[in-house]
Amino acid sequence: MKLKNLLLSAMLLFFAGCTQETQNSLSRSLQNWTGTNGVLDIYAGDKLVHKFINIDKLSTAYGTNDNTMRPYRYGYGFDDLNFNGKKDEGEKKVYFEFSDYSTSYVFYERN
Repeated sequence: MKLKNLLLSAMLLFFAGCTQETQNSLSRSLQNWTGTNGVLDIYAGDKLVHKFINIDKLSTAYGTNDNTMRPYRYGYGFDDLNFNGKKDEGEKKVYFEFSDYSTSYVFYERN
């Protein structure tokens, strides 16, 4: 129990000494490692047209050779075909991406 309290105190002191940017970066790294169980709902106007569930994280794409940010985000999640928010039989984990531009699109795989 003492070791746990000591580690917790050390972590608090470490975070207190970091800049806000460093704290945000560390928080994202920890979140990426632990997962967030996210949901992505896709709407066309006011109508729900697609749902991905159990998403670990969304990432920003970077160029392979030039390392510049690409105008889309991507992730992996379960394709919730019936929009019930639960992973049902036949609903598979898929790759998807969506645009940062005003032209709305979502790219995803479905076998």
